[in-house]
Amino acid sequence: MLKSAERPVEQLLELMGHKGVFTILHSLQGGPLRFGVLQQLTNLPPRTLSLRLKELEELRLISRTEYNEVPPRVDYALTERGRGLKPALEALAQWESKVPR
Repeated sequence: MLKSAERPVEQLLELMGHKGVFTILHSLQGGPLRFGVLQQLTNLPPRTLSLRLKELEELRLISRTEYNEVPPRVDYALTERGRGLKPALEALAQWESKVPR
């Protein structure tokens, strides 16, 4: 889990190094997504994805909305703070597409 929010940039950069975090943030740029969709996009085990989502919530980059339905439904979306990462995420995606494999 993350430490105090004294240095959010350092925390974000540390978290970005974990598998799936970039994909989560980049995918949510298009709007709210459910856990199952995020799991398919990231190929993370449920426990790991859940941990990543909680860490992103702690940094106030995403929000979690629970609906009182059967079966239960939970949507994840970027917060205003998370949407502020759009230029950086787009730049990283562009860089990634140009890196030789």
